[in-house]
Amino acid sequence: MKILMVCLGNICRSPLAEGILKSKVSSENVEVDSAGTAGYHEGELPDKRSIAVAKKYGIDITDQRSRKFTVADFDAFDLIYAMDESNYHNIVSLSRNNEDADKVKMILQELYPNEDVSVPDPYYGGDQGFENVFQMLDQACEVIVEKING
Repeated sequence: MKILMVCLGNICRSPLAEGILKSKVSSENVEVDSAGTAGYHEGELPDKRSIAVAKKYGIDITDQRSRKFTVADFDAFDLIYAMDESNYHNIVSLSRNNEDADKVKMILQELYPNEDVSVPDPYYGGDQGFENVFQMLDQACEVIVEKING
């Protein structure tokens, strides 16, 4: 199973989601990556506040580098989780067919089915915003792991 986490710049939310899910699954069975719908930060490390909150929970995300989502990601991944509605629509707009579009879900759908709840972008907020995002993503990743493990 290959899972891609996607936010806008791939430096705050999706790197956290990638790191959290990786910490909960076997790398032999599940491959996790992340990307952004915009290429503002290509090649950069995650935001220092994302790195700090992940580290607080024993997760190291400093091996990640920002990259932009591409159409090829539809072929490379089984599931694509968007962090918010805007990114969801940006990803789906690149889909070539229903099969591509069906791979895309909002990550908080795992906690709040059919509610279209977005993970707030903590970039312009303080440290508490990153903590809140971590907790939301941690809960969502728990549900994802339960589904993977059947």
